[in-house]
This record gives sequence, structure tokens and C-alpha cells, in this order.
Amino acid sequence: MLPPMRVLVIDDEANIRTTLRVCLEAAGCQAHGVASGGEAEAAVRQGGFDLAFLDLRLGRTDGLELLPRLLAAAPRLVVVIMTAYATIENAVAAIKGGAFDYLQKPFTPAQVRHVVERVRERQALKARVEILEESLRQGVPDVLLATREPAMAAVIDLIERAAPSDSAVLLTGESGTGKGVLAQWLHTRSRRAQRRLVTVNCPTLTPELLASELFGHTRGAFTGAVRDQAGKVEEADGGTLFLDEVGEITPELQSKLLRFAQEHAFERLGELGTRRADVRLVAATHRDLNADVAAGRFRLDLLYRLNVIEVEVPPLRARPADLLPLARHFLGFFAAAMGRPTPTLSPATEALLLAQPWPGNVRELRNEMERAVVLSRSPELHPDDLSPRLRPVAPPELRPSHTRSLAEVERRHIETVMAHTTTREEAAQILGIDPSTLWRKLKRLEEAGGH
Repeated sequence: MLPPMRVLVIDDEANIRTTLRVCLEAAGCQAHGVASGGEAEAAVRQGGFDLAFLDLRLGRTDGLELLPRLLAAAPRLVVVIMTAYATIENAVAAIKGGAFDYLQKPFTPAQVRHVVERVRERQALKARVEILEESLRQGVPDVLLATREPAMAAVIDLIERAAPSDSAVLLTGESGTGKGVLAQWLHTRSRRAQRRLVTVNCPTLTPELLASELFGHTRGAFTGAVRDQAGKVEEADGGTLFLDEVGEITPELQSKLLRFAQEHAFERLGELGTRRADVRLVAATHRDLNADVAAGRFRLDLLYRLNVIEVEVPPLRARPADLLPLARHFLGFFAAAMGRPTPTLSPATEALLLAQPWPGNVRELRNEMERAVVLSRSPELHPDDLSPRLRPVAPPELRPSHTRSLAEVERRHIETVMAHTTTREEAAQILGIDPSTLWRKLKRLEEAGGH
């Protein structure tokens, strides 16, 4: 269920604040009223408001002058101007100033509900667009989630069960295994799905810039800070904040992040006033954070806060049944993006792909398939169409001690596949034979004393 929309009512007339609060609560919102511009700015700086109804004449304060200050303090705030003195000039000025709508007094509960529904639709649309843009940017493979591997299926099941809660989730595993895709999947399955998923790539910035990226800054807080700037925490208010490679942040920033994780409270750099944001934390790391704690590089109390639910993502080499479906998905994705027919994989190419260790995991496979689509001129991909580093090397000169019969090679290959699978059906699928054929082969090996 989506969190209720938080609405700020800014009007110097108590009866208007009361009436509007009743209408908003009937529409499923949480409403808070203030009577002055100063109170409004303070409330907005505290964070957490999705929508504000702002009176055009607020005592000695002009609502049109207050509007840009509110939007500067909370760029994602939706503001609706209210007035009993409606003119075309005022309406145009309000919209140009960044207001979402213009509501004339006296208004009816139905008009208020209509505004709330429009804002909800706008938020939902923006969230869907952001998810789609991120999916297109990453080439998000749905097949990553439609796994054939028991280890990956367990990961998906854990994500599904964790998603409806607000508990912090820590995604661990090697780089390139798809932790960012899983963070996005977790968000889309959560009650926050119609709000933003905001990603912060922790290793890409200096400590000072990362602190600003997370919590924002005021003008003059550091060299180059020419204006007030909201941080990712504020952008994610009501949604999910994904901290990619969280193990790379400095001890000083770890302290600030711990406070936010505990209290949902923070300050922009250079600002004294405390702000708040309702954010679910999802973090990812390829590091062993327990070892970093033991070495004094990472705070144990922060690890406890981030690691309420740990999800360990297996490497690609541990998912042999998923490798070829992933490769075909990426081929289709990049071929469609380039307006080309999707190439197929020759049997030799499939065997070559399955034989690789893939230290870069899903990301490496994705890049390899993109390269193949760009450079290949054939409707079928052959080993020579892949990167030279993936091409099979010439076998060493055979010596008598190295020679094996075909039956021995088959036996060892079957044993290897059986050791990495849990059922004969799964092993048969990887081997490309029927389960009954595999059963007969195993029976012959057993009779021959080889299994």
C-alpha cells in the first residue's frame, strides 16, 4: 500500500486550514496547517511534504514571493495556489513561478479531491518514467529474475518477501552480478513503488562531494557551491535510496549516514536547521564488510542498521543454466536498439560462452553481447565474432598421460554438471539431452564402475 500523501496547508485563516484539512484527510492524506510564511518555510525544510496548498495573500506575505523559496527548499514539492481574488494575471504568474495548479476560493471537497488525484497520478507517472529510463539505461534483463538456478531463485524469493516491508536491505556479492537490478526490483515490489528510487554511486565522488550528493548543501558551503542544492536523500523522500558500493564511504560520512538511518534526520552542508526524510535504505557492496569492521574501516553499528536483511547474489559462474538465456536476451536487446535482426548463437559459441569463468559476471556478458551485435556481420554468431580473450586457445601438444577416451571425457563432463545441479532434469537441460537419455548414460557408467 502506498504511504499517505503528506500535505501542508499554508493559510492565515484558521477556518480555511481546518476545512481543507478535513477534505484532505477524507481523501486519504495526512495534513498539517501553518499560518505564516516563516512557519511554512520551517515546515518544508523539515521535509516529508508531497503537496502544499498556498494562500496567495498570507498576511503581509505575498504567496507568489514565498513560492520560489518553498520550491528551493524542497524541489520535489508540488504547490497549489489558493486565492479568493482570482485573476488571469495571478494565475499565469503562479504557473510561471512553478505552481502546479490554481484553486479559487471558495472551493468544494470535490475540487480538493480532484487536485489530490491529479498529483497522485503525476507522481505515479514520474515514478514509472524514471524506472523505465533506468531500465533502458541498464538494459535490465527480465530473464535475470526468471532464473533456472536454485541459488538465484532463493535470492528472488528473499527479495519478494522483503519488499513489502520498510526494513533495510544489504545486497552482497561480486561486482557485476546484478545488485542494482535487484535493488530496482525490490523497489518496484514495495509499497513505495510510486515514489522514486534514487541511486548514489558511492565510490565515484570525493568525500565532500559525496556528502553534498547525499544530504545537499547551501550556497557557499564549499568552493563551487553557488546555490542551495537538495541532496539525494530529499529526492528519495517517500521512496527508496540505493547506496551502491556503500563500503567505500569514509568514517566521517558513515557517522552521518548512521544518524540518518537511525533518526531519518540530516542537515545540508552549511545549514544549521535539521531536515527529515522518509526513506527506505537499500545498500550494495562487493566488499566483506565484516572484515572491514574487524579492520576498523567500517562501523559495526552502521552495518547492523544496513544489514537487517542480507541478500547474497551468486556470481554468473554459479548460474550455468542462466548464462545462455541471459546472452540471448542481451543479443535481442542490443539488436532491437540498433534496428537489426537478433543474431543466434552457434553451438560452438554456446560451448565457448559456457566454458568462460566470467569474472565480470552479468555486466561482462552484457558488454560482450553488445560488442558482438555491433561488430558481427552474420546472422549467426561464431567464436570468431567474440572478443579475442574469449576465443579458445590452441590445445597443448598431447602426451600419452594427457590422452583420454571419448567415454572418459563424457563421464567427467556429466559428473561436473551433476555436481553443480540439484536434479537430473536440470542436469539434462544443461547437457542438452532428455532426462531419460541422461538416466541411461548414468546407468551405463554405474555398470562400468565409472559413476
